[in-house]
Amino acid sequence: MHGMLRSASSLEPCMTEFARLIRAVPDFPKPGVTFRDITPLLADGAAFASCIDAMIEPWLDSGVQAVCGVESRGFIFAAAMAQKLKAGFVPLRKPGKLPPPVMHADYQLEYGTDRLEACIGAVRKGERVLLVDDVLATGGTLGAARNLLGQLGADLVGASVVIELLALQGRAIWPQEIPLHSVLHY
Repeated sequence: MHGMLRSASSLEPCMTEFARLIRAVPDFPKPGVTFRDITPLLADGAAFASCIDAMIEPWLDSGVQAVCGVESRGFIFAAAMAQKLKAGFVPLRKPGKLPPPVMHADYQLEYGTDRLEACIGAVRKGERVLLVDDVLATGGTLGAARNLLGQLGADLVGASVVIELLALQGRAIWPQEIPLHSVLHY
């Protein structure tokens, strides 16, 4: 049941505040897709700080040593979370952005395919890491990131996202034994 972590009840009052700052953009990046624009949330200093607090609350006593952020919007949240957790930050990047040697994992998006890469040695074997992204949609990106961290030998303590798109059922492909925390649900 620990893998079913969603949102922290002590932070529920701020959830409605976050929701009003997320802008729905229909038919972007392609027809039929509703993009959740986090730009207004990021532009509001107090809301952004509260969002970071909500994202890290379940992990405060978990001994996280590194926070791994998925390119590109995941970087924004992961770097801030790493600073608050006094942990390192590890970017999981799109192809061709990191110097070799790298490891990679391919994945399906709801609107195409992509690849994530990480520098070999960016995470030490057995290092306790937290995976962070902005949105959980179909689960392909988080799944690829989880696989990549496994290839690197990381000890994945869990994942945290700002938004979970419930209709796309991405949580269904996430392993139940690994905690997954989402702040907002659409």
